[in-house]
Amino acid sequence: MPCITDVPGVLVGHAQDDRALTGCTAVLAMGGAVAGVDVRGSAPGTRETDLMRPCNLVERVHAVMLAGGSAYGLDAACGAMQFLEERGAGFDTGFGVVPIVGGAVIFDLDIGDPKVRPDRRMGYAACVAASADSPAEGNVGAGLGATVGKTWGPQHAMKGGIGTWAVRLPRQAGDPEPVVVGALLVVNALGEVVDPDTGRVIAGAYHRVSKRLLQEKPGPAALWGFGGNTTLAVVATDARLDKEGANKVAQMAHDGLARVIRPVHTMYDGDVVFALSTGDRPFTGNRAADITVLGAAAADAVAVAIVRAVKAAAAAGGVPAARDIGA
Repeated sequence: MPCITDVPGVLVGHAQDDRALTGCTAVLAMGGAVAGVDVRGSAPGTRETDLMRPCNLVERVHAVMLAGGSAYGLDAACGAMQFLEERGAGFDTGFGVVPIVGGAVIFDLDIGDPKVRPDRRMGYAACVAASADSPAEGNVGAGLGATVGKTWGPQHAMKGGIGTWAVRLPRQAGDPEPVVVGALLVVNALGEVVDPDTGRVIAGAYHRVSKRLLQEKPGPAALWGFGGNTTLAVVATDARLDKEGANKVAQMAHDGLARVIRPVHTMYDGDVVFALSTGDRPFTGNRAADITVLGAAAADAVAVAIVRAVKAAAAAGGVPAARDIGA
């Protein structure tokens, strides 16, 4: 199965508390990756995103930690820092290494046990579990407590989760391998998830008594107070990008969210896309063309990964899943 770990240098690991329905997912680039970020949601919970913008000093990050637990879950990134430091991975200060770990969180306190959140220990465990194998999808890691379709309130939510996909771009002359663009998504959206080809709702606001999707669009009164949503993405490629290019790819990757989540980038979502470049080879040799093609591929991978996330998810905490309604 095509996935984000098809990108050389990218490892993924999950850790979770199955009883509390929360967890975290570590995306590691032990050798460092040029990083960019684009935050489109208006309710984000993030770490080290300022560092990834082009005008700032440090170019490379060594991990991105995605976690449940709302702002409490940012503590999981400290576990990644410990893991990386023990292995000598980080920014060399001359007085030891400082691992650079970006991070973002989703709100999952309304499912499972809100007093249990991803912490340093869980973040460390996710890093220990990280590998180049195909990552598990659905109810794992940071996606364990994810839900979608909350425009009519959390009582009508359906299960979200984690999904991944990758796109291989055609080989260029003299290049022995195709460039890979991969994505890993944690889908915890206010909006519904739709099939990008047909517009059919796969998972959305669901009436659990009548057992039907609520197709009516809510008014402002229905939306008030539902701020616990966020879709998080890490896109990665082995093509060479500088920080400006990585930021542009992250920006373009948000198009994938817009294709399949409706509505998206709302005042009640904290949508964030991280972009990582692990390689040092040009794709076409034309910087503008490289960024454009890579960004378009990233959007494609993101859209597929979102759909995979909700289709792979299983019911949990009383929240039904797409597979339960035959989606």
